[in-house]
Amino acid sequence: MTPATKNSLRTAFVLIAFTIVGTGLLAYTFDITKTNIAKNEEQAERDLINQALPKSLYDNDIVHDVVRLPPTPELGTTHPSAAYRARLHGAPSALVLEAIAPDGYSGQIVLLVAIQSNGELAGVRVVSQHETPGLGDYIDSAKSDWIKQFDHASLARYDAQAWKVKKDGGHFDYMTGATISPRAVVNAVHKALRYYAQHGSAIFAQPMLSNGHGDSLSAK
Repeated sequence: MTPATKNSLRTAFVLIAFTIVGTGLLAYTFDITKTNIAKNEEQAERDLINQALPKSLYDNDIVHDVVRLPPTPELGTTHPSAAYRARLHGAPSALVLEAIAPDGYSGQIVLLVAIQSNGELAGVRVVSQHETPGLGDYIDSAKSDWIKQFDHASLARYDAQAWKVKKDGGHFDYMTGATISPRAVVNAVHKALRYYAQHGSAIFAQPMLSNGHGDSLSAK
């Protein structure tokens, strides 16, 4: 074997060794971080859910008690979404749904709607919106208490006519000069309540997803 061949082989072995070591380190790093990543994602999901649903209303692991809903016109969704089932002492206590108001001033307004088993709203929160800053901001709970007027509202408490902003003859407040955003949210929440009234029991009767997860809200 010539010196040149020996050098080539030595270089090849060194490169192979570096490749093996590098691949091993990447695999090891992925293995030790994937658990933490998954836990962080789950915690972000819980935090988002807890904005709409008080922790006192459930004692189950809500991010794992979930079913997947198909695209649902009543909820405004055009993609599969997750329905999180809250239970207290083993009994159904609330359902957390994603609802989309497609007719916001600047496009879709994505909502999280928590509905108690008695048909009352536990809470509504805006997950994402693109409304005009200063005009649409007040639908965001971080900037206004406007969204909290849905707390404890229900189909039994308000008839169909009341599920409008006051400008349209309904019950819900709005900000003068900015009625499109609240009008869209009120309409979407009303539809979500009607959907729950028709399908809530069936959703609780469905088996849990085998992997315990639907489409993550925190990823949207």
